[in-house]
Amino acid sequence: MTPMPINIGNTAFMLLCASLVMLMTPGLAFFYGGLVGRKNVLTIMTQSFVSLGWTTVLWFAFGYSMCFGPTWHGIVGDPTHYAFLRGITLHTMFTGNDAGIPLIVHVAYQMMFAIITPALITGAFANRVTFKAYFLFLTGWLIFVYFPFVHMVWSPEGILAKWGVLDFAGGIVVHNTAGLAALASILYVGRRKVVENVPHNVPLIALGTGLLWFGWYGFNAGSELRVDSVTASAFLNTDIAASFAAATWMLVEWMNARQPKFVGLLTGAVAGLATITPAAGYVSLSTAALIGILAGVICYYAVALKNKLGWDDALDVWGVHGVGGFIGVIFLGIFASKAWNPMGADGLLSGQPGGLAFFGKQCAAVAISSVWAFGFTYGMLWLIDRITPVRVALAAEEKGLDTELHGEEAYPQGL
Repeated sequence: MTPMPINIGNTAFMLLCASLVMLMTPGLAFFYGGLVGRKNVLTIMTQSFVSLGWTTVLWFAFGYSMCFGPTWHGIVGDPTHYAFLRGITLHTMFTGNDAGIPLIVHVAYQMMFAIITPALITGAFANRVTFKAYFLFLTGWLIFVYFPFVHMVWSPEGILAKWGVLDFAGGIVVHNTAGLAALASILYVGRRKVVENVPHNVPLIALGTGLLWFGWYGFNAGSELRVDSVTASAFLNTDIAASFAAATWMLVEWMNARQPKFVGLLTGAVAGLATITPAAGYVSLSTAALIGILAGVICYYAVALKNKLGWDDALDVWGVHGVGGFIGVIFLGIFASKAWNPMGADGLLSGQPGGLAFFGKQCAAVAISSVWAFGFTYGMLWLIDRITPVRVALAAEEKGLDTELHGEEAYPQGL
């Protein structure tokens, strides 16, 4: 059998996209770092960068194999098949499509998704979780939540993929699971004793948003795993949804708070990016604009509901990523069109046979992922608490976690 030739254009594009997605994790660190108080900047940023390193170790050891190795009942891949990336050489090709990219490129690209997903959760329990507990949380959550759902949704052998569930770039796999894990975390850990709801550095938030927005083009457009017209539509849909959501959030907040808020504009953009993610390569450009508008409205009021209920989701992970990912998957079930991706599906409003069934599958898949991500996360935190305290002491919270946990300061006094 003649080996598949390497497609230089697709390979170069996917390496660029992997680089863009990698940049999102430092971008998230800046975004979260600007939102917290001065005494906890380094702690929240450390959590993102720890994922950048430790997730890579797990991915190399068995993570990629659990995601894309031979299946175990469609739920998870064999962790030993690609363990330590054995058997993967310069000549091993990715066989998921005919794009002609080496398997090592797919390994690298998917690794960047694995890195940022658990880092998203950290914004929910900001300023009140010990580093040892976070390290155990990061490890367990990847193994028992993220890796299995990647396999179920994105592996051709996955049970949800075979059922016909679609998720272009991570509405289920990334944002919904992270958002529901965030909700479980805040309910288990409880409210902060020292509440700092005023961002300490808005320009830092803007920098983080810019890096996230820029990286998201690799996140969404790269998920086509090749360069074609669907790649281009996913790219443009990403920007359209983010822009419409940012403007919508700003206008809704302006109407309610009587002032247009810069942080609201930035948060709205991230909500639009999260919401379009599952649908980016399956819907039209006008639908992306509608999804952006709906994301701006729904996520804004989800955050308002969270505040009314007294949930201390410090950086609004559930309201932005959880709700955004959830409704994005639902919108995909409603608006998907094979006219924009022949390999996709026709949604509920298409009028085509199978539209209702596809919508039902999307709803069921996002419900399953929600229940598992929430339930396992809550149970895992309870178990970790039996091993080492999850929550920091009140004195540490008052003094700030940067000095108490890491012995470092972002802004040393007198300098």
